[in-house]
Amino acid sequence: MDKTTVHGNKIPRSPMPCQKPEVRAHNFDEVALGYDEETALKEASRCLQCKKPACMKACPVCVPIPQFINAITKGDYEEAYRQLKTANALPAVCGRVCPQEKQCEGSCLLGRKGEAVAIGRLERFVADTHIARAKNEASTPSQPATVPGKSVACIGAGPSSLSCAGYCASHGLKVHMYEALHEAGGVLIYGIPSFRLPKDIVRSEIKALEELGVEIHLDTVGGRTCQIDELLQKHDAVFIGVGAGLPKFLGIPGENLVGVFSANEFLTRINLGRGYKFPQYDTPVYEGHKVAVFGAGNVAMDAARTALRMGADEVHVVYRRTKNEMPARREEIEHAEEEGVIFDLLVNPVSFHGDEAKRLKSVTLQRMELGEPDASGRCRPVPVPGSEFEMEIDLGIVALGTRSNPILLEATQDLEKNKWGYIVTNEETGETSIPNVFAGGDIVTGAATVILAAGAGRRAGISICQRLLGTEQQ
Repeated sequence: MDKTTVHGNKIPRSPMPCQKPEVRAHNFDEVALGYDEETALKEASRCLQCKKPACMKACPVCVPIPQFINAITKGDYEEAYRQLKTANALPAVCGRVCPQEKQCEGSCLLGRKGEAVAIGRLERFVADTHIARAKNEASTPSQPATVPGKSVACIGAGPSSLSCAGYCASHGLKVHMYEALHEAGGVLIYGIPSFRLPKDIVRSEIKALEELGVEIHLDTVGGRTCQIDELLQKHDAVFIGVGAGLPKFLGIPGENLVGVFSANEFLTRINLGRGYKFPQYDTPVYEGHKVAVFGAGNVAMDAARTALRMGADEVHVVYRRTKNEMPARREEIEHAEEEGVIFDLLVNPVSFHGDEAKRLKSVTLQRMELGEPDASGRCRPVPVPGSEFEMEIDLGIVALGTRSNPILLEATQDLEKNKWGYIVTNEETGETSIPNVFAGGDIVTGAATVILAAGAGRRAGISICQRLLGTEQQ
């Protein structure tokens, strides 16, 4: 029988089971329910086991994709998990939030004429299976032998630092992680809503790192309560993975009105502060009845879908281009639409307006049309003269991306930065202008994806191990 008949396009890609839109729009439970064993085995059987796997080359952390999928087909899920962990410290996270369609699945051979293997969903299945087994089996995790006198400090506890810490700890280096907030995880905890990434999944991944010997110090702000020069006196190398969490704003009149928030603050209050469980948790959230979210990336979709779950009567995503130019994942856009989010396209905010108490009551919008492509390759939006109109809203959420937080960078004089305020590093090693100080993730590249940050953390971890252990690491 032809191999493609058994493994290829003749077997359709297995769909992801999800909560029904009318149900999930009113709860914070995970939308995607995950594959069961039968579905995972069926999907894994579609993999062609290519001799030169393009999928693996397209993965920012170089997960051995054919090997872990092959282990699934044999029912050896622990071996599949072991294969994942050789490259990825956060498989349960990345299986959920990575844009696989642009990376590993985007390079899958089957995707050229049909549907790619659902690599991300299989990664999630393997990681979730391991987490469930670990919960049900009492066992003492084995730690790698620690190299005496060798230690690494990681500033920040987001995906880049977690990845760096995982690599270094698994190769015998003692790792201390310093996190500014009261909970580790970075954007995985404060930014991504639980209906897309459950927080117990993030905590399970972090627990696995702690079992490797990683020590996490919370409520420790880099540049304030700890300085890089101080850390270099206690540790042999430092990794900076503080992200880029300072929000960008529209810069239009009325942006300081009560009721206008950055997506960062809105989501942090609800996710990290558990605002969606108020008053069980003492974090009040500004609840809007008619909400407008400005932007069209994944964060905008998260904010819009969260506002809906917080009880808004109407939620709009306002975007100055068309749906084709939206940077958010197709899946997130489709989920938002299914849940009832309204998309107002080719419009741009001009000004906010408030009442006598300076509370937001409306926004003036202007219609746009697409012109010539700009530096991003997308068609530049051009205002249509005389097309302004007003929309009544009582909650506005600005989701236009983020920029670097200057606290640590300004406190470290010898650290080279580029004109945008991000850290300059050696692209191959991740080392900064200060010897034995490395950096990666959004604080180097600007806002990007979880897996790209994890990849940068892993590359820096490899360089640190080579430097401190004096051997070539894989």
